Amino acid sequence: MTDQSTNGAVAEDAEAPQFSLQRIYVRDLSFEAPKSPAIFRQEWTPSVALDLNTRQKPLEGDFYEVVLTLSVTVNNGDEVAFIVEVQQAGIFLIKGLDPAGMSHTLGAFCPNILFPYARETIDSLVVRGSFPALMLAPVNFDALYAQELSRMQESGETQTVQ
Repeated sequence: MTDQSTNGAVAEDAEAPQFSLQRIYVRDLSFEAPKSPAIFRQEWTPSVALDLNTRQKPLEGDFYEVVLTLSVTVNNGDEVAFIVEVQQAGIFLIKGLDPAGMSHTLGAFCPNILFPYARETIDSLVVRGSFPALMLAPVNFDALYAQELSRMQESGETQTVQ
């Protein structure tokens, strides 16, 4: 009887949802300062444009790669001071989730983990380019995910987990 309950507990644990971060890495990185060095002699009145995107793809088994892409363009007046882009990626072990939970994990939870790494990478590049650190504000990926689900429902698109 003891063996059966132990075996039953092990089987239940194996089916319980699992999440594990396996690796975080920079997949791609770019920095351009097209007006250097002349831009350094101008009054600094920057305007920042941030574009972010996420994508995910299944790997073998229950492993997934999630890539968060941040593209930042900073203008000083009418001129581009610099452009920086980073693709911060992670490999995650995710299993035992229903489709809605899997979609939320890949679309919001994983990007929330990756964002601080991408933000630090961008700040480091910008400072190395001799510009002031950007200190990008935190991003609420849960809210962005909810907006995307709402947009998809309004347009009649179906949600897919790859």
